[in-house]
Amino acid sequence: MFSTSRILSLALALALTASASAKEPFKPNLGPELPRITVTCGDVTLLLRQASQWTPGRIDFRGSAMTTESSAYGTVFSFPDVGFIGTAHLENEPEKLQSLAFCLDDKRVEAPTAELKGGAFRLERTSRIRAFDLTNVTEIKDHRLYETTTVHTDEAVPLKLVYHFMHAWRPTVSAFLAGSDAMPETAISGPLRDDAEVARKFYINQRVDWMAVYEPQSGQYAVCRLLQAPEQGGHISTIWNVPPTYRKYYLKCFEGKTVPAGFTGTWRMVTAFGSSPPEQWEAGARALAAELKNGK
Repeated sequence: MFSTSRILSLALALALTASASAKEPFKPNLGPELPRITVTCGDVTLLLRQASQWTPGRIDFRGSAMTTESSAYGTVFSFPDVGFIGTAHLENEPEKLQSLAFCLDDKRVEAPTAELKGGAFRLERTSRIRAFDLTNVTEIKDHRLYETTTVHTDEAVPLKLVYHFMHAWRPTVSAFLAGSDAMPETAISGPLRDDAEVARKFYINQRVDWMAVYEPQSGQYAVCRLLQAPEQGGHISTIWNVPPTYRKYYLKCFEGKTVPAGFTGTWRMVTAFGSSPPEQWEAGARALAAELKNGK
């Protein structure tokens, strides 16, 4: 028989093992045995994280971080019976990866390293989230970031909502601007502040063709233009102001709606960047949004 001291020692060892295991970062079912991969092509650097299932983890332009690592990126579904599933939302159940393909300068990288550099990059990622087949394609080319998401389901699926293209802009981002091609002379704009009365407030909250933010520490701005979206499910853009964590962008679709059986839809967005003093950034962002209209 085991002595009391022996039993206590075993219990302590098991507790320490469990504690150590609990602190280990999540590892998805597919992908290289690397915690992070940093990809640089031209002026854009993209961090990919194993813990968030090889979705973007930070976006840099000319060596300055435009987004924060303190969030989830990519696509996430919210189901009425369980909540969020997808990317770094692991609180309910993990997204099941089906395939990953890393390509640098049109050549497949069979064994990615912690740092990849080239002229162009493409990551093709497929996964399964309950009844949904999800395909995410992330590309860097011509100093711009392109993101394409395709969703398919054979079944009708009720949702609370789905978010695409989540971008967790740095909490230092100080202003936003958004516009519609149908009314180019008008725009939605305003400051993004840390004041208590605007903490956790949502901005924009409507359908727009493009949106932009300004980051004063780097003197840089980012413009996101939606290049493709299905009409089913609708879509609105919103920025969630959560100081001091982030000013986070979401493209929200299928809010309180059912995705019909047999649905296939593709959403595509380009994000481009520029530099400007504070008093001129809106003019620069408008010009860049117009330039991006044809996906160029």
